[in-house]
Amino acid sequence: MDRRFATISSQPLDAAAIEALVLTPADGALVTFRGVVRNHDHDAAVTRLDYQAHPDAESFLAACVERVGLPAAAAHRVGSLEVGDVALVAVVAAAHRAEAFEACARLVDAIKAEVPIWKRQHLADGVTEWVGL
Repeated sequence: MDRRFATISSQPLDAAAIEALVLTPADGALVTFRGVVRNHDHDAAVTRLDYQAHPDAESFLAACVERVGLPAAAAHRVGSLEVGDVALVAVVAAAHRAEAFEACARLVDAIKAEVPIWKRQHLADGVTEWVGL
């Protein structure tokens, strides 16, 4: 059974279903990161985010998951997300907690740095701005 998974989706992300793809009875640790749309950025109020992905973004995401070296999964949403929506789920399973925490942090950092997904913030004052370009 391949315990690695990566997807880009326009649908809401189900963290429990993604966790189930990697966790087995042999694992003593499961670390899940959920990136959630927050209501501010610096001193500005944010009302929503629009995410857009390059057509090859899923292959970049899969490469990040593969490099973890442990059972891992990642899913990123695209489209219009409201405050409180989950934009990213990253999951790592391992025998021990220290390796799972460290690997999940590396996975999230790699996704943020390497996967060609961009977001446009909609601010409460009506201004929009692209972030991370």
